[in-house]
Amino acid sequence: MATDAEAVVRAAYHAAEGSVLDVQGFMDLFSEDGVFNNVVAAESYRGEHLGDLVVFMGTFAPDVHRELHRFHVMGNTVAVELTIGGTFTGPFETPAGVIQPTGAKLSIPTADFWYVEDGKIKEFNCYVGLSVMLAQLGVQPDFASAVTSSAAAN
Repeated sequence: MATDAEAVVRAAYHAAEGSVLDVQGFMDLFSEDGVFNNVVAAESYRGEHLGDLVVFMGTFAPDVHRELHRFHVMGNTVAVELTIGGTFTGPFETPAGVIQPTGAKLSIPTADFWYVEDGKIKEFNCYVGLSVMLAQLGVQPDFASAVTSSAAAN
């Protein structure tokens, strides 16, 4: 039997699926002061921006799907180990410019922690395997430039 916290979290995953992409429905699951933390990227979203990453993923990989491997409910806390999958068919905006779609298949390991109060999401902390995602996109770190920059700074 699903708990209220589990039902809310499962509804959030459903709303963010590429086949559904109900951005407003996703946002409506959060409390008025709710926050979505993209922990790896050090970004936080609140209010009208709670759905920004749902929109981004739906543009980046319109067939985005989350395979929920392990789902643990501990009272009002829900921890999920999952894989975000999809096909890179949309533009990927970066600080350096846009990476054009390649059709690459994505399988990104992720861990999510949800904190639910009074039937609403109070806090959602998402830990995406960014280095794996970038490698799947063919984006490799530029260590040579980093070494050159650090040498110049010293």
